Amino acid sequence: MKRKTAKEILAASFQELAAKKNFDKITVQEIVDNCGYSPATFYRQFKDKYDLIAWEHTRAVAEIVDQTSSDDYQWKQTLYDGARLYNENKDYLINLLRNTSGHDSFMRYMTQINCAALEKYIRSVNGNQNLTHAEMMYVKIYCHGIVGLACGWILGEIDATLEEIAEVYERSIPEPIKNYLL
Repeated sequence: MKRKTAKEILAASFQELAAKKNFDKITVQEIVDNCGYSPATFYRQFKDKYDLIAWEHTRAVAEIVDQTSSDDYQWKQTLYDGARLYNENKDYLINLLRNTSGHDSFMRYMTQINCAALEKYIRSVNGNQNLTHAEMMYVKIYCHGIVGLACGWILGEIDATLEEIAEVYERSIPEPIKNYLL
């Protein structure tokens, strides 16, 4: 049986609170009280609640991208699973995007995480070679686009099904990196 780590417990506590309360109003003290930990335990794991959110998002994206090493798991499935992750956490993410002063920072961080995950995947496909400067620019513009689309979709600014979002993710892959992904 796999036991949850302190980080996982703290993240679950935060998400539980975020389901009921505006993100900006949640304190570290409330997070630790909710799961029976002390503030010292929290600060041994994270710098602040933004660091906790970043860690959780990085972990979730990595779990999806790591599946691409399997021969029967295609990039198209990765895109669908990424959209599904956002859809499953929609209420939490809406709270995060609407009720945080760090909205732009969160979007930048999501983009960085996705860029790093995509670069790692491409390197695993191309024999671990560094991407060219141009390829990295395409990775960055693609990740900016999918994060912007995802945030608009999560916030209800874009009316689309999960399948439609995944389809747009796939169809908008820039040509210079498409051969690595499809």
